[in-house]
Amino acid sequence: MAATKVSLKLLVDARGQRVLFAEAGKDFVDFLFNIMSLSVGTVVRLLNKEGMVCSLGKLYESIEKLSDVYMQPFQDKDALLKPKILISGATNLTQLLPNIESSKDSEHKGFYRCGCCGSQSYIAEDPKATYPQCRNTMTCPVQLVETQKKASSSEAGGGFVKGVVTYMVMDDLMVEPMSTISSIALLNRFNVKDVCSLEEKTITFGMDEAVKLLKASLQSKTVLTDIFFGKRANVSEHRCPIEHVATASSSLSSEEAGYVKGLITYVIMNDRVVSPM
Repeated sequence: MAATKVSLKLLVDARGQRVLFAEAGKDFVDFLFNIMSLSVGTVVRLLNKEGMVCSLGKLYESIEKLSDVYMQPFQDKDALLKPKILISGATNLTQLLPNIESSKDSEHKGFYRCGCCGSQSYIAEDPKATYPQCRNTMTCPVQLVETQKKASSSEAGGGFVKGVVTYMVMDDLMVEPMSTISSIALLNRFNVKDVCSLEEKTITFGMDEAVKLLKASLQSKTVLTDIFFGKRANVSEHRCPIEHVATASSSLSSEEAGYVKGLITYVIMNDRVVSPM
């Protein structure tokens, strides 16, 4: 497992109390890119429901509290609350975000086929599944053959981007390769008049900062400044007061479609709390 801390160099406008950009290596950029592979359910779990932006935490809580009686028999709430993410490039990533998977979550279920009729047209993750044609239980284990990948060099080290490059990460998390010309252009863009007010700070970026970055990225366009200088005046905690109640009912013709059962009317609050009517 890769180290859980990385080093960043920040170019800081001390007078304006803002981060202009960060000079980062492969580990940090891989971490940023991997955020895009996270599901909404995973993000809510990482930030905790109370720390979520506005209504997503409430929606997550509704799914947690909703009785299985209202769920379709073939649907599992964990598919929404604890989805599995498979990313081919996400190997040897720096472990900056907390590991929220339990041993049960990470347990490999395996794959199975019907051992009676010998057909391999269907496979299942659950050995109790029923084969559609002969209706027998699919208990015969099969092995999944993964796609062969080109062996990465020790220099590349997996992940998403190449390692022999220094990257510039803007305050709003825009990422581009570092260059002297782009640095000078940035100073003009930020209208920096006094270069004496600029400072270079080397900081250690660990798990606490990673969680703060994930949360700030959903709320702000000055993410690095918010983390290392505190929240700016133009960034406020989002509150979503309940203004009205809407009702929604299933309009699908098939009772087996979707996640919840039809013929039931659900109350949807303004903050996205969902419950049966």
